[in-house]
Amino acid sequence: MTGTLVFEREIVSCRNDVSEAEWETRVALAAAYRTAHRFGWNDTVRNHITARVPDAPDQFLINPLGLGWHEICASDIIKADMDGNVLSNNDLKPGPAGFNFHRAILRMKEGVNATIHLHPLDGVAVSAMEDGLMIVDQTGCALYNQIAYHGFEGLAEEAEEGPVIARELGEKIAMIMSNHGVLTVGRTIGEAFVYMERLIASCRLQTLLMASGARIRELPEDLKRRTWEQMYARRGNKPMGELDFRMYVRKTYQEDPGFAT
Repeated sequence: MTGTLVFEREIVSCRNDVSEAEWETRVALAAAYRTAHRFGWNDTVRNHITARVPDAPDQFLINPLGLGWHEICASDIIKADMDGNVLSNNDLKPGPAGFNFHRAILRMKEGVNATIHLHPLDGVAVSAMEDGLMIVDQTGCALYNQIAYHGFEGLAEEAEEGPVIARELGEKIAMIMSNHGVLTVGRTIGEAFVYMERLIASCRLQTLLMASGARIRELPEDLKRRTWEQMYARRGNKPMGELDFRMYVRKTYQEDPGFAT
């Protein structure tokens, strides 16, 4: 074996170099990475969760390539502008594919402040199914009429594919990228995160049902619409999932407060 194995790394805090709003967003993002890893959504150094910097909307935060989501701290996160210029002072760099289309979504959609893209096995399985996602339970109704689809074009590294993904997403909050993975967006990190939670759960349910061989009882269209309207009315157009996500942040603090470094 060549090279040097690295078991420890020095984390240089940027706490005093950024605004309070940016630091809070960095901490929330780091908690999102840790929680996603705990849920088994991502065990690699790839895939991305991003967030717009609240007091600098032409800038955004993204996880670096090379760090597992179980180890990312707030100061590890990269800051960049919408033109693709990295503004962080550390030596970490973003992955090119995620940097491309996440940046395009945030640049083209002012109301979107967070994005998540993953390759969870159940999500990839459904992305390879010709008919896409079936909504068959109450949890899935949160996604009623909210899922866009994007055809597979190879690695999403081409500059022109990012705007295509953003346009195909339209006003929806989720996308199934055919033969690839899943994507959600939100007005907050918590909203994007909880929509992803619902999407992965729905994909998991579908793969379990199809594997069982049983006849699937699908929900009628009007009942799916009514349930979605009930969910929407209950939260009064407020971002979805804020209470859930705050609980995940607290749990991350309890398990390893060092993530907020």
